[in-house]
Amino acid sequence: MIFTETPIAGAFLIDIEAHRDERGSFGRSFCAREFEEHGLSPVVAQCNVSTNLEKGTLRGMHSQTPPHEEDKLVRCTQGSIYDVILDLRAASPSYRQHFGASLTAANHRALYIPKGVFHGFLTLEDDCEVYYQMSEFYSPSGGRGVRWDDPAFGIEWPGEVRVISDRDANYPDFDPGQGLGK
Repeated sequence: MIFTETPIAGAFLIDIEAHRDERGSFGRSFCAREFEEHGLSPVVAQCNVSTNLEKGTLRGMHSQTPPHEEDKLVRCTQGSIYDVILDLRAASPSYRQHFGASLTAANHRALYIPKGVFHGFLTLEDDCEVYYQMSEFYSPSGGRGVRWDDPAFGIEWPGEVRVISDRDANYPDFDPGQGLGK
């Protein structure tokens, strides 16, 4: 695997180092030892799959509150998405910075998202599937979010948002003194 640091502290793009021959290719997509060597949590408590029917579906921006915070490994297994992470950890050197990358079924790229970092994505085509490996069990009471288009963050999404939940569309403007939305 090839680990590439992002501008967000503790977050990495992970590419498969494919070995090719006449049959196609073979490569490792997860290895606990390699994750540990890069200072990443190899714990997998739960795996989730998100299906998204329409291009322009936006999910996010979400995180979990302590003690339910989770590391995530996100991969697009069908179609393509633009995946965005946003660092709202007050003590982080990358506080209030965001990073986005295209994850596609064709590029097999994954994004490792550390605890406390918010996450969301926009589908770039119809019929997308996103696969998540989570370090903690999901806790509905620990969910929180910020608005995907909040001017405080300046995230530039590469397409029109056509499908979004009411909750994701209606988080209030970010106010660092007021905490984060539930």
